[in-house]
Amino acid sequence: MKCFLHSWGPVCAYTALIFYMSSQSHPEEQVPFVTHFSDKVLHAVEYAVLGALCYRAFYATSREGWRRQAMLLAIVFTSLYGVSDEIHQAFVPFRESSWLDWVADTIGGAIGAGVMHRVLSLRPMNSVPETSP
Repeated sequence: MKCFLHSWGPVCAYTALIFYMSSQSHPEEQVPFVTHFSDKVLHAVEYAVLGALCYRAFYATSREGWRRQAMLLAIVFTSLYGVSDEIHQAFVPFRESSWLDWVADTIGGAIGAGVMHRVLSLRPMNSVPETSP
């Protein structure tokens, strides 16, 4: 259970934060700096974090199949959550749902998963074998 919480706790907390922010009719009032950026860039960055957290969680599992498919699973999970978020926003006053936002969510999720894959695949400096001249 401790391992599950360590892996999936951040994913659950972050998705709850996304849900909370999506429930706000005017999220720019709570986070004023968002008005300085493109809506699509904000979606991509927001879901890049989710993609990275999902990759980390799938990669940390003891199921070998999930570990091997961590990139695909993270992207699919992130994309599906993006769809659910867009549906949710359609019911929030003064918010609207857009398939282009979902595309930005999916692209961001893929970028985040890719970055986390790269970070987790880096070997520590002291593990590089020394070569003799």
